[in-house]
Amino acid sequence: MRPEDLARLHAAANDRDRPWAAAEFASLLAQPGTLLLGDDRAMILGRVVLDEAEVLTVATDPAHRRRGLASALLARLESEAAARGATIAFLEVAEDNLPARALYEGRGYAPVGRRPDYYPRKDAQAVAALVLSRPLR
Repeated sequence: MRPEDLARLHAAANDRDRPWAAAEFASLLAQPGTLLLGDDRAMILGRVVLDEAEVLTVATDPAHRRRGLASALLARLESEAAARGATIAFLEVAEDNLPARALYEGRGYAPVGRRPDYYPRKDAQAVAALVLSRPLR
């Protein structure tokens, strides 16, 4: 997928936060250790640095939600990251994003930290980010 495609999918999937621009995706894709999986229905972007995998963003087109696409992509990213030497995965999720939290908790992620007022909201007060992690081995 091209950065423009990723930005379009991210914007369609994102109704609370500022969607990422194509230039931001291009910058991340150029970094070593970056993993991109998915298609025009759903995608996941992550990276592996030494023994850690970080999930940077997950986006599912609203017309394709509740079909297990994000869960399957997360499982593939975890597997690929482990193959590249990662022993732990972590991510940040907005405290009020209950569907995403359910996805991550269903894959075995557990809270390890909290960042207050991390995610700005368009018409409301910023919400905390929960830092979640899970072992990969």
